[in-house]
Amino acid sequence: MSSSPWDNIFWQALSGTQAHLACGTESIRRVLPGYSAMIAMADPQCPDWAAIRPFCEPGERLYCSGWRGEVPSGWELTADAHMCLMRWDGVAPGPDEALAAAPLGAAHLPQVLDLVAATKPGPFGPRTIEMGDYFGVFDDGHLLAMAGERLHAGSLREVSGVCTDPAFQGRGLARRLMNLVIRRQLQRRQTPFLHVASSNARARGLYESMGFRVEREVALRVVVPLA
Repeated sequence: MSSSPWDNIFWQALSGTQAHLACGTESIRRVLPGYSAMIAMADPQCPDWAAIRPFCEPGERLYCSGWRGEVPSGWELTADAHMCLMRWDGVAPGPDEALAAAPLGAAHLPQVLDLVAATKPGPFGPRTIEMGDYFGVFDDGHLLAMAGERLHAGSLREVSGVCTDPAFQGRGLARRLMNLVIRRQLQRRQTPFLHVASSNARARGLYESMGFRVEREVALRVVVPLA
């Protein structure tokens, strides 16, 4: 049983606050197809792969957190790394009246998916923007940058989907959008958190300068069910 709200946060989200966005069993669940392709395990040391297999399509890339065990038969491991779970420990960002941020919805999906394809911010499906509030900055109909919310575990709310068109990086757009999302979460009395690849020292430094601190490092693996 978890002793900290930060233990196994994927499972806390998919078996609790976001259970309506998941399918599977009482010990292993995945986000519904069309959203972010992630698997959560009640016990990452002993996952029931046979139980989740009927809910997965051959060739589908599925992200797993905290699991370091043997790769099961019928599955292929395509990525094996670590990521830092970072929690908010800063001062609430002030209003940014000059930021022309627009809420993102279904009408913006083509632009959102184009930006995701160009920047690869992690598991992101056509319905990921339904997992929380997403905001973007546009220029003449072109989506320059966006940020939003993904996992939701009780009072813990993830900042995710942060990306900027490579041609418009260096202008601080992603940071300003993140501050907008963080400010809204704090107003709801939620604790913002995020995940960043352990190898991405530049991004980690940016997030630390914004007010995040590393809570812990966790395993990140991607598995693909075979035909």
